Amino acid sequence: MQFLSEYLKTQDSISKELIQLQETVLDSVATSMWQYNQTQLQTLSAGLVKMPIIEGVDIFDKQGQSLISKRVYAANSQPMSVFETQSELNWQLNGERIFLGTLVLYSSSEVVLDRVLFGFSLIGLTEFIKLSLLFWLFIWAFDRYMAKPLKELMSQVDKVQLNQNVSQRINLSNIENNELSLLQKHMNEMLAAIQSDRQKLLEDEQSKRNWLEEAVAKRTEELQVLNKKLENMASTDSLTGVLNRGRFFETAQRLLALGQRQKTPTCLVLMDLDNFKSINDTFGHFSGDKVLIHFTETIQTFLRKSDLVGRLGGEEFGIFLNDTNSDDAFMLANKIRKAIANASLEVDGKTITYTVSLGVEASEPEEASIDDMFKRADVKLFGAKDKGRNRVEV
Repeated sequence: MQFLSEYLKTQDSISKELIQLQETVLDSVATSMWQYNQTQLQTLSAGLVKMPIIEGVDIFDKQGQSLISKRVYAANSQPMSVFETQSELNWQLNGERIFLGTLVLYSSSEVVLDRVLFGFSLIGLTEFIKLSLLFWLFIWAFDRYMAKPLKELMSQVDKVQLNQNVSQRINLSNIENNELSLLQKHMNEMLAAIQSDRQKLLEDEQSKRNWLEEAVAKRTEELQVLNKKLENMASTDSLTGVLNRGRFFETAQRLLALGQRQKTPTCLVLMDLDNFKSINDTFGHFSGDKVLIHFTETIQTFLRKSDLVGRLGGEEFGIFLNDTNSDDAFMLANKIRKAIANASLEVDGKTITYTVSLGVEASEPEEASIDDMFKRADVKLFGAKDKGRNRVEV
C-alpha cells in the first residue's frame, strides 16, 4: 500500500514537472513553428527527450498532422503505462492569438518506478544506518551502565573477602551479606550524589546553551535584516526604487547571455526625459524628483515581470526586454512615449507636463556585450533628441 501510494504521488509529481517543462518551452516551440524553422523544432524536441522524465515528444500542426514525433524507447519495448500532458501552441500577432498546433510530452511508468525505487533505497539505507547506530549505542550503554558497575561491585566484594581471615570465613555468608548491604548502601548514596550533581550541571549547561542559542538567533536575525537592507541599497536607486546603473548592466549582461544561448531576441530601450533641467529650474528639485518617481511608476505599468528597468543616471533610464524583437520593442516604447506625453503631474498646486525621447536597439545574432548594445541604443537616443524630442528611434 505504501509503494502504491508513493507510485501515485510520484506520478502526480512527474505530471506537474511535465507541465512546468511544457510551459517553459512553449514560447520557443511556437516561435519556431511561426518562423517555419524545422531545424529548431528538431533541436528542441531532441533536447526535450534527453530530459530524465520525458519519454517522448509529439508536435502537431493546426490540422492535427504530426510534425515531430520522438520516443526514447523502441516500439517493441513500450513501457507498461504511458501518460501525457499537452498544450496548445499559439502566437500573438497584433493582439490576436493564432493557433499553431499542439505540443504533447510523454512520461512512463518506468520513470515513476525508477524514482520510487530510488526513494525506497534511500529509506532502506537510512533505516540500516539508524539500526546500526542504535545497536552500537545499546552496546555502549550496556557496557557503560551495567557491565562496568557489576565488575566494580564484584571487585569490591572480592576485596572484602580477601580482607577476612580463614577462621572468620565460616561465617562468610553473613558477613558477605552485611558487607554487600553496606556496599550497596554506600554505592547508592554515591550514585545518588553523582546523579544529583550531574543533573544540576546538565540543567545549568542547558540553561546556558538556551541563552546562547537565543542570543545567536537574535543576532543572526539582525544581521540578515541588515544584510538585506545593504543589498537593496547596493542594487537599487534610492529615489525611484528601480535598479541602479551597476546592477542594471550586471543583470542585463546575464540576460543577454541567456538569450544568446536560447537563440531568442532581446532589446535595450534607452529613455531620457526631455528638457528635464528646465523642470528643475522652473519648479525646483523637489518637483523634479516627483517627476522621476512618476516616470518610473508609469513605465512599470507597461512592463512584464521578466523585464528589467533601471535608472542609469540623472534623468536617463533603461529597459532590457527578454524574448522581444525590435518591432515589439518599438511598440512598447511608443506606448510609453504617448503615456508620458498625455500625462500630467500635480505638485504643490502646480501642473507639470513633460515628454521623453527613446532609443531602441535589438541584439545581434552573436551579441556578446551589453556595452555594445548600449552604445548603439545611445546613438538612437541621440537621434531622437536631435530630431525634435518626444520621439522613438529604432
